[in-house]
Amino acid sequence: MPVSDHVDLEQFMRGVKRRNPGQSEFHQAVQEVAEDVFDFIADKAAYHEYQVLRRMAEPDRVVSFRVCWEDDNGSIRVQRGWRVQNNNAIGPYKGGLRFHASVNESILKFLAFEQTFKNSLTGLPMGGAKGGANFNPKGKSDHEVMRFCQSFMTELYRHVGDDVDVPAGDIGVGAREIGYMFGQYKRITNRFAGVLTGKGLEYGGSLIRTEATGYGAVYLMQKMLERIGDSVEGKICAVSGSGNVAIYAAEKINQFGGKVVTLSDSSGFVHDPAGISEDRLEWVKELKTVRRGRISEYADEFGCSFHAGERPWRVSCELALPCATQNEISGSEARMLVENGCIGVSEGANMPTELEGVGVFKDARILYGPAKAANAGGVAVSGLEMSQNSAKISWKEDELQKLLRDTMTGIHDRCAEYGGVAGSSHIDYVKGANIAGFVKVGDAMLAYGVV
Repeated sequence: MPVSDHVDLEQFMRGVKRRNPGQSEFHQAVQEVAEDVFDFIADKAAYHEYQVLRRMAEPDRVVSFRVCWEDDNGSIRVQRGWRVQNNNAIGPYKGGLRFHASVNESILKFLAFEQTFKNSLTGLPMGGAKGGANFNPKGKSDHEVMRFCQSFMTELYRHVGDDVDVPAGDIGVGAREIGYMFGQYKRITNRFAGVLTGKGLEYGGSLIRTEATGYGAVYLMQKMLERIGDSVEGKICAVSGSGNVAIYAAEKINQFGGKVVTLSDSSGFVHDPAGISEDRLEWVKELKTVRRGRISEYADEFGCSFHAGERPWRVSCELALPCATQNEISGSEARMLVENGCIGVSEGANMPTELEGVGVFKDARILYGPAKAANAGGVAVSGLEMSQNSAKISWKEDELQKLLRDTMTGIHDRCAEYGGVAGSSHIDYVKGANIAGFVKVGDAMLAYGVV
């Protein structure tokens, strides 16, 4: 196909939207990648001839299924489950399971597409997938969650396997849910295999998996700062969320000498100008993982302000780490961050910045680590858990910490390799992540021919 016959970005996105009507989150994820990839492949005919990006943006398969379970009152409940297997060109499908009322096919397709690039960036042999259900574990008893997880796995087990597709946890799926699902998989198949990651240490889990996503986001921020002769030390940091990603990002910021002044949940955010110290962070861990309380209780306990129904991005800070959920930074909030002196953003959540906000950060030329690079630490350690399961071994914590740091350094360097801006020393980490992730997967797809 002559280069002149190639479709342009606008034509490509019209096709994506036509084939996936109403799936705005998926459209956003593809657009963000395509904007950079189209420039890169403009003079590379093979990627066009073999429709590589088009094929990446069409999942290998989308499995949808009914999940029936019985609540504690004896009522029959019906939810919908999904597994989106996007691309396995470089390894078995890998990606989390999300249990939340907001889960739908569009969100899971965006996450699976994003996961394909994220897993590629780690350098590990993992393809991209995502799954979940429109089930909310909050307010459910342990027995209700167990019955749902067992019913969910009774269908999912047909589509996963240690060399096929290895799910992990995500929003609403923690150690409890992984344990129930693994137990059901083992019961059905009579196999003790590394089919899930995020497992308990007692049955094949890996050390530092819980901490890895938050730690990794801070490691990438530190690498971006080091490149310009700076560091996290002494920086005021705004963090959103109060789950594992946010808590362990805050923990690592404290270890690097920064000061975390915000955390949030769906009810609002707390602002603690004195800093959320190690002791206060331990209190938050107990609040969220044991008592399952609201972040507003932090303000009552430590005498700081709580801002109901708001997000923390109007608080003056030098570094921002969005660690809650997708599209939590709008264009106006991105401008507010930049105007208030923010010099760096590292995304701990998946696609937390709207497209307009991404443009604001890129135009301002702040240090901006996109999710597919910044939050890859979690899936990297999941990949290491897969390796440990395959070899029937367990690595020590210091070995895993080093491997995580090395992985995030590798991700930084791959982004820097492809993210250079002509006539400038600035690195566009969004561009670098998109192109570096694309090249590895795309070249594998070319090697296979049309499959």
